[in-house]
Amino acid sequence: MAEAVSVPTLQLNDGTAFPAVGLGTYKLDGDEGTLAVRNALDTGYRLLDTALNYGNEGAVGRAVRETDVPRDEIVVTSKLPGRHHGYDETLRSFDETRQNLGLDRVDLYLIHWPLPRIDKYVESFRAFKKLQDDGLVTSIGVSNFTREHLERVRDETGVVPAVNQIELHPYFPQAALRAVHAELGVVTESWSPIGKQSELLTEDVITGIAREHSVTPTQVVIRWHVQLGAVPLPKSGDAGRQRENLDVFGFELTSDEVEAISGLERGRLWDGDPETHEEF
Repeated sequence: MAEAVSVPTLQLNDGTAFPAVGLGTYKLDGDEGTLAVRNALDTGYRLLDTALNYGNEGAVGRAVRETDVPRDEIVVTSKLPGRHHGYDETLRSFDETRQNLGLDRVDLYLIHWPLPRIDKYVESFRAFKKLQDDGLVTSIGVSNFTREHLERVRDETGVVPAVNQIELHPYFPQAALRAVHAELGVVTESWSPIGKQSELLTEDVITGIAREHSVTPTQVVIRWHVQLGAVPLPKSGDAGRQRENLDVFGFELTSDEVEAISGLERGRLWDGDPETHEEF
């Protein structure tokens, strides 16, 4: 077996060490999903991202229980679905998630979408704080939140979310929101980090930089995230691509290259405006 890739860590605002790259697990389910996640752990991934709405918490949890990697080295993330917003509903939903995972604790728990029309995300975050105080969750955060949502959570609960997971790729670099995160002390996580189902990886800017560094276009994009200080969550069930996606710490982009990649900005690829998008 090839040697595992060593992944550096960032520090969350609660003091927790957090891997600089993680594995997205959407659609990695069943026995094949468990095997894919186990392979990822063998490769060096230590951050796993799932959600109740992905329907694969069982497969991810089984991989964590079966791997030889020590549990304390693995950061398991799951997310609260929109249909379970509210204080008591959140606590019940978390019990379902923990049972699905088959784990004593969840390392990072996120509100999947803010659903401002429903307006219960602050209540849910208060329940998150209880789960954290009870030792059932290590770190608490959010996903797809805006500055307004983040500041309201901070002001009404006294807690700044440790993480905000957002759509982020070279077509949508989110500079303004990343600046808000830096101001508030929130770590940025990137979903859809390589802009799947788009032509991103064939852009001349990306392919030219890849040739310059003798790496793949995918590695260039993931390295761009790392140098922005964002934590990308590339998803792959293929062992070779998993290694490729993680092996981005042996080269460095110049500041001009980072700027050129960011210059590809054109907007969201998905219908994910946090003010209006609803996912239950």
